[in-house]
Amino acid sequence: MIDVTMQLPDQLAGRILPARRWLPAVLELSLARFKTPAAETSAEIVDFLLKNPSKEEVSAYHVSDRAQRRLQRLLALNAASLLGEAEQAELAELERLEHILIMLKAQVAEQAWRDN
Repeated sequence: MIDVTMQLPDQLAGRILPARRWLPAVLELSLARFKTPAAETSAEIVDFLLKNPSKEEVSAYHVSDRAQRRLQRLLALNAASLLGEAEQAELAELERLEHILIMLKAQVAEQAWRDN
């Protein structure tokens, strides 16, 4: 793991310092460059993490109903082999988001286990 030190404007530092423990996930989501409507779901997750949620809140977190309905629709279209190219890209991005969330929740669970 690499330690990174950077200088930030006071206003930006004030926004991210409270959520610094979630900063790796926020950076990963921000750098993913989602190009489909999945970007809305990514922004939703970033907004959640910037509120500095507790480990319990992260463990219990689920994306919005809107995002879940969209994923279910894409999965149904995929199962019926009816996905267009843009929808395939969106499904791939949503799967990547799901992977990031799973990894984040696994880290939280591992930290909780180590703390006990």
